[in-house]
Amino acid sequence: MGLNLVMLGPPGAGKGTQADAFARERGIPRISTGDMLREAVHAGTPIGLAARERMDAGLLVSDDVMIAIVDERLDRPDTRAGFVLDGFPRTVTQAEALDRMIDGRSPLMVLEIVVPTDVLVRRVRGRRVCDRCGANAKPGDASFCPSCGGPFVQRSDDSEDVVRERLRIYERDTRPLVAYYRSRPTFRALDGDRPPDVVARAIREAVAAAADAAREAGRPS
Repeated sequence: MGLNLVMLGPPGAGKGTQADAFARERGIPRISTGDMLREAVHAGTPIGLAARERMDAGLLVSDDVMIAIVDERLDRPDTRAGFVLDGFPRTVTQAEALDRMIDGRSPLMVLEIVVPTDVLVRRVRGRRVCDRCGANAKPGDASFCPSCGGPFVQRSDDSEDVVRERLRIYERDTRPLVAYYRSRPTFRALDGDRPPDVVARAIREAVAAAADAAREAGRPS
């Protein structure tokens, strides 16, 4: 059975770090819509140019653009054994589209990473991104990107005002996803205000429990 996983959580919850580690561990692709958009912005593609103004203001990119990007990505062969989605869906409209995209595949598992607002603001204000290639700095990285040598700078959408606006938008537009998914046996919520290794262990345990619930739900009564 494939492993199709969505990680939900506000900016700064650690979704990217945890999604990347989990995907590598399981040998499936991590699909980060944020990374895909930032690469498009850096490259100056039509999608990037259309998205940049909204991203810099802390606003969500339109549903139709995000759905098209993810639909194309999930149609590639490397997702047949599963995937980890980070940053999508962000609205109920996107969640409904994702259900249609994966119809006939293994059940979707959904994890919500919960972190207090003050912790989120502190985390996000400390994030850095490469000014040359757009790569996110990892804990312990020096002032320059190990991949291309470009300098790490604060992301334009990570100022405190923008961060708080993004968190407000998350509560308004993305929080309803929890209500959309909560009744599913494959939904789990976990505490993200813990050391990364502890959160990683909790994610593995939550995925195992969700997989058991999916198998149980699929058995004939």
